[in-house]
Amino acid sequence: MKEIENNKTFYFVDESGDPIFFDKYGRNLITRDLASPILILGFIYTKNASVLRKEIIKLQDAVINDKYLCKIPSWNKSIVSFHAKDDCPEVREKVFKLIKDLDFKAQVIVARKIEDIFRKKHNGDPEEFYSDLITKLFKNRLHLNNDITICFAARGNKNKQDYLENAIQTAKNEFDLKWKYKNNNAINIYSNIPSKEPCLQIIDYVEWAIQRAFIKKETRYIEFILDKVSMIWDLYDFENYKRKPGGVIYTKKNQFNLNKISPF
Repeated sequence: MKEIENNKTFYFVDESGDPIFFDKYGRNLITRDLASPILILGFIYTKNASVLRKEIIKLQDAVINDKYLCKIPSWNKSIVSFHAKDDCPEVREKVFKLIKDLDFKAQVIVARKIEDIFRKKHNGDPEEFYSDLITKLFKNRLHLNNDITICFAARGNKNKQDYLENAIQTAKNEFDLKWKYKNNNAINIYSNIPSKEPCLQIIDYVEWAIQRAFIKKETRYIEFILDKVSMIWDLYDFENYKRKPGGVIYTKKNQFNLNKISPF
């Protein structure tokens, strides 16, 4: 177990996709191609959140004053908040080139939406599914610094905020139980929207790049920023790795490659 660092670390958390499997009639949306086959959940972490914010805002100012870009329909959205899915290619290129040089790392879980696992492991409950990923994502992170701030992209009502906080507490408890260690680090948890917290726009871009690789088989985006991503955990990739019930974790030592993942 690593020793605690005496500093403040910031985490910015978002998802790509959603935890929903069924419509109101109980019909599977994934098998009917009406929902994404994966849920991606991840964070960026940094000790220099203020610097990241300033750089994103600086780029937004440049986009606002760009006389060529202002004629593009999606420009009105980009000047409020960068969002990889909606930004035009010209803006997207600028954002990717910026974040490649910023001071952060990202970790991401990719959860294949498998109905049998969803029913048995998460009781068919989307909130349990989502919370379990949060717990797994943070279980080995919360002891590393004595002062931690976690910002989630806002997901709606107060009840959702509560279960996010409960998932973080579960992650903390599981780590304490495993290592017989009482973690008394300060952990501040809150939600915000990307237009008010620019750092959330960065994790949106990272996850979009990973989503494009898994779903569209388009790797140029993730390959461009792969050095910023310290972990991609393909949690339910069982087809090629049947002896690894915990899925496959891609790191610097086992670098992510599209040819390594099993198809959906």
